[in-house]
Amino acid sequence: MRVYLAGPDVFLPDAAARAAALKAVCDRHGLHGVSPLDALADEPAAWSGLPEALRIARRNEAHIRTCQALVANLTPFRGPSADVGTVLEVGFARALGLPVWAWSNDPRPFAERTRAFLGTADGRDAEGLLVEDFALHDNLMIEGAVLASGGTLVLGDVPAPARWRDLGAFTRCVAALARQAAG
Repeated sequence: MRVYLAGPDVFLPDAAARAAALKAVCDRHGLHGVSPLDALADEPAAWSGLPEALRIARRNEAHIRTCQALVANLTPFRGPSADVGTVLEVGFARALGLPVWAWSNDPRPFAERTRAFLGTADGRDAEGLLVEDFALHDNLMIEGAVLASGGTLVLGDVPAPARWRDLGAFTRCVAALARQAAG
């Protein structure tokens, strides 16, 4: 089973080594990890004239289309929520009917992280807008997509300095996906 590995891991200083580590975990569980950093076989020649950002977006969508599942790193990125690009990939996979599995190295609920980020104790932000509080890990559409697809969300409780290195929750997530796929 080919599994697309979505997440902000591509922004790490050692992104290629991180992709290799994620793929190694997939290999140990009988899955084939596909990284956004992977070259795309038969990339259309017409894409060569596109700006790099658009080539990357099209390549990532093409990779997702070749996979049978998506595993998303929803560890909060540059704010209280998951990386927005990763969230788009979750939605894209869900629209394609793929199972979406997810993991995060921060177990705190979305509302708690949002209030801490905004520095507010009540249910509103500084502009008076409601802080979403459904006791979910992230925005209801993200977790809703994961669960509705047949996937699950695996949470790790990792100290902040190790959140971009620890693969415990990812490993548990991949193991659960592999068990279901073999099932």
